Amino acid sequence: MPKVTGKPYGCDICNKSFSQKYDLKTHRRIHTGEKPYHCDVCGKSFPKSDALTIHVRVHTGEKPHHCDICGKSFSVSSGLTRHKRTHTGDKPYHCDICDRKFSQTDFLTRHKRTHTGEKPYQCDICSKAFAEYGTLKKHKRTHTGEKPYHCDICGKLFSQAGCLSRHKCLHAR
Repeated sequence: MPKVTGKPYGCDICNKSFSQKYDLKTHRRIHTGEKPYHCDVCGKSFPKSDALTIHVRVHTGEKPHHCDICGKSFSVSSGLTRHKRTHTGDKPYHCDICDRKFSQTDFLTRHKRTHTGEKPYQCDICSKAFAEYGTLKKHKRTHTGEKPYHCDICGKLFSQAGCLSRHKCLHAR
C-alpha cells in the first residue's frame, strides 16, 4: 500500500515531492532550464512569475518592504528580514568550528574560509586565488588599470575607494 505523505506530486528527476501540482511544474524548470517569464525592459528571463515581479523592481525602484524601526525600505522581504537583525542583534547562523555567530549566511560562509583556507575566486589573468569575490574584483584592477574612484576636488583617479579616502585627507589639510 502506497504511503500518503501529503506531497503526492514527485519529481521524476530528483525525487523531491510537492503538495501542489503547480509547484512540481515550476520545480521541473530547474531541470529543464525553461524560463517563460521575460522582463519587458531588459529581456532577462525567469522560471517563476514572482521572480520576474521582484526583478522588475530593479527598473522601477519600488521598495515595498519597510522597516518599522528606522523606515529603511527594501525591494524583497528577505532584505528586510536581514536588515531587522541590525536592530535586534539576532545572529542565527553560527560557525561549528569556533562558535562565532553571524546575522547572515553569506557572512558565515566567508568566515568559514578563514578556517578552511578555501579561495574559490581565481583571477583568470594570473591565477591568483581569493577567499572573497570583492577582493578578486579589486585585484583585477591591477591588470586592467581601471580606476573607478575619482577625486571631485582635483579629478585624480584611484583603483580603490580607500586610496581615494586617504587622498582626500590631503585636500582637507
